Amino acid sequence: MSPFGAAIFGCSGFALTSDEREFFKEYNPFGFILFARNIESADQLRTLCAELRETVGHNAPILIDQEGGRVQRLRPPLARDWLPPLDHAAALGDHAERGFYLRHRIIAQELLSYGIDTSCAPMLDVAQPDTHEFLRNRCYGTSPEVVSELGLAAARGLLDAGVLPIAKHIPGHGRAVLDSHFELPRTGADRDDLKIDFAPFKALNTVPMAMTAHVVYEAYDDAPATTSKPMIDLIRNDIGFDGLLMCDDLSMQALSGTMQYRTRASLAAGCDVILHCNGDLAEMQMVANEAGAMGDQAAERAMRALAARRPRAKVDMAALTAELDGLTGR
Repeated sequence: MSPFGAAIFGCSGFALTSDEREFFKEYNPFGFILFARNIESADQLRTLCAELRETVGHNAPILIDQEGGRVQRLRPPLARDWLPPLDHAAALGDHAERGFYLRHRIIAQELLSYGIDTSCAPMLDVAQPDTHEFLRNRCYGTSPEVVSELGLAAARGLLDAGVLPIAKHIPGHGRAVLDSHFELPRTGADRDDLKIDFAPFKALNTVPMAMTAHVVYEAYDDAPATTSKPMIDLIRNDIGFDGLLMCDDLSMQALSGTMQYRTRASLAAGCDVILHCNGDLAEMQMVANEAGAMGDQAAERAMRALAARRPRAKVDMAALTAELDGLTGR
């Protein structure tokens, strides 16, 4: 029997309600994810992280989207304000690889200071000319080679600090011309063209965790990757990813059907764990009832991911910041 429920959940506010506390204690989700609605102050955030872990009785991973730029849950004065990744890569020029390492090493230290130990990065989607604006400047580059290089640097910066990276959105969201928060993107690209999108994920196929794309790849299947067995098989076999695979947020409108159906379809396709972000307790209870505990293989992958958390290394934040800013002449 797995020690973990097959889900990662959000919560509704700055502190847990009594109902949330009891639910998490009973279900024992694998981990948690935080959003701006959960962040008020440094002390409050540290207390919330400790409270979340206390409900499950294990050192649960606590996730956050801290890409920098538009998708950045922690902002000044709690964390540095960052350029969007695509803009920062352009500003860094020939120093982009070192710069992305430093960027994510600094982000990691900021996260750890509050008790957050998992970052929903690197984002390995390859930007295309018509990539939807919700995604485009969050990308690292317009070629698989650049995205792979900067993605590896970002993952290394996080891991060296003791923060777990999550590669997203596997097997590639860059061809989406719709915002998957509201609509289901589709791509009619053929299998040869899609190799461009898959390449960065193949280059980083040893990262501990990855998050699926709510995108239909018509060359393979008519279901979004999150609920498509052929696409999850491709992720496992062609891309070669054998880490812990979570779906992107189950409450996004790209997916259809009830929460129970979405949960069942994602797990049946081959996802290891369900990510549910909006903090709605009734929906979380539906997901938990459908997902149950992790299967043995998923639990083994989860334990491997947790084992990748390294001891926190001492670091001179002022020196890191000075070096990074020096690369762009700031």
